[in-house]
Amino acid sequence: MNNKLNFICFNFFFFLFIFSMLNFIFMIYFIMNNLVLFLEWEIISFNSTVVVMSLLLDWMSLLFMMFVSLISSVVIFYSKSYMSSELNLIRFINLVLLFVFSMILLIISPNMISILLGWDGLGLVSYCLVIYYQNLKSYNAGMLTALSNRVGDVLILMVISWMLNYGSWNYIFYLDFMKNDYMMMVIGVMIVMAAMTKSAQIPFSSWLPAAMAAPTPVSALVHSSTLVTAGVYLLIRFNILLIDMFIFKILLLLSILTMFMSGISANYEFDLKKIIALSTLSQLGLMMSILSMGFSDLAFFHLLTHAMFKALLFMCAGIIIHMMNDIQDIRYMGGISLYIPLTSLCFNISNMALCGIPFLAGFYSKDLILEMVSFSNLNMMVFILYYISTGLTVFYSLRLLMYTMISDFNLLSIYNLYDEDYIMLKSMFMLLFMSILSGSFLSWMIFSYPYMIYLPLHLKLMVVYVTLMGGLLGYLISNMEIYSLNKFLFTYNMSSFLAAMWFMPFLSTYGLVYYYLNFGQKLYKNIDLGWSEVYSGYGMTKILKNYSILYNIYQMNNFKIYLFSFILWILIILFIMLLM
Repeated sequence: MNNKLNFICFNFFFFLFIFSMLNFIFMIYFIMNNLVLFLEWEIISFNSTVVVMSLLLDWMSLLFMMFVSLISSVVIFYSKSYMSSELNLIRFINLVLLFVFSMILLIISPNMISILLGWDGLGLVSYCLVIYYQNLKSYNAGMLTALSNRVGDVLILMVISWMLNYGSWNYIFYLDFMKNDYMMMVIGVMIVMAAMTKSAQIPFSSWLPAAMAAPTPVSALVHSSTLVTAGVYLLIRFNILLIDMFIFKILLLLSILTMFMSGISANYEFDLKKIIALSTLSQLGLMMSILSMGFSDLAFFHLLTHAMFKALLFMCAGIIIHMMNDIQDIRYMGGISLYIPLTSLCFNISNMALCGIPFLAGFYSKDLILEMVSFSNLNMMVFILYYISTGLTVFYSLRLLMYTMISDFNLLSIYNLYDEDYIMLKSMFMLLFMSILSGSFLSWMIFSYPYMIYLPLHLKLMVVYVTLMGGLLGYLISNMEIYSLNKFLFTYNMSSFLAAMWFMPFLSTYGLVYYYLNFGQKLYKNIDLGWSEVYSGYGMTKILKNYSILYNIYQMNNFKIYLFSFILWILIILFIMLLM
């Protein structure tokens, strides 16, 4: 049975890997010849009703499909070992494949109907994957994820109904020349709001850290290239329509606040997976903000480079959690680079790529984005928040490094750390290779001309300043936390507010359901267990019970009572007859 499972996993891995390589070859061909392929497949034609499936293949969709299929193939290969004790491994692999298929459908769709199928498929399968480990925490996280994403689904449905006015749901035909139409503006606003729910921007941020209840391979897939990037990808496709709209200015503000909020929250978090999830939220804010400034190519570039090192980061976290007897608290970790050096190597390189250390994947996109921000005509608040958020990325990354790699090992003295799971290591080394190289080769391929940005020296070095400042603060604060000096920090009293993502889970989740649950409890107490209990179920039962006891006593005296009652009835009848 085990050999059969290994064979199936390997087949899926091999198929997805070959598919990603084919996409890569086609993408090179399309980008060199400047091709766009628009395919329409007529499924059914009945009288004047035609049901058509449309596909859009251009360099962008092919490149994104290549990244999605490459990461998913590596994740399935990794899951073969990570989920080896899982009895229903085939079910898990099938759910992952459904997830990937939904994302691919979303990527190649120029049509709102097929986008809805992919979009809704992502939401539904993500619910199944988040509740995969069946416990109360997983159910709550899954419901929060599903309901947050339902908001986006409803908005897409509303876009479909608005687009009935145009005669076709192929949105790419209308983006440019229907730009100033009132209906198209309404559609644009709805698309932005739908993308905000999927990509977890404020005020829909609380579901993303909660979705960490899913198995780690799923987290690696979700946070790198599938669920959370769907909103960014949709906005890249709708960029021509939205570029001059006021909603993009609101999105710019919200996405920068999302970056800032998640960067601060990550510094107060001790759960390894939640720290990485909050870093994803920060990077999504970066993508959304640069997108709302009109640089859709830069947003796409960062989306792809981020996918590689974030998937690797989650895979390393999965191995570390496995080794630490399923403990996710970073305070128990420390000095693990001595015991699992290869995993630590991958973890540190992906962490450095996230920080934007020169010549790793993250550097090429982040540095370019920050220089374009310096080059753009923005107000001071946006500018400062951008750079502070970048500094916070280095801050929490170095804090994580200090806790996991440098401080003392704090788990049991009899530990079981080993670095011999070659299946997981092989899959991670594939992503390690891409985390180092993908930034440079994508920058050569995506941009037809290089971005040459001329800035004053102090603005050019601004990125270096905030990186060094964030690293220094991360080192100092983690040292203070490790040696119990956290209480002396000036933020100690604010930590509950900052760590709880500015009370967003309370506002968007508990705050919404509290009054309904409270009202339900009062109804249950005062009506179900109160007067209705006396006058309905319990009261009727009591009356019937008393009568049945009475009848029982009545019938216990048997024949004497029957005879007496018979004579009594005869006497009553005779008496009535005499009166008449």
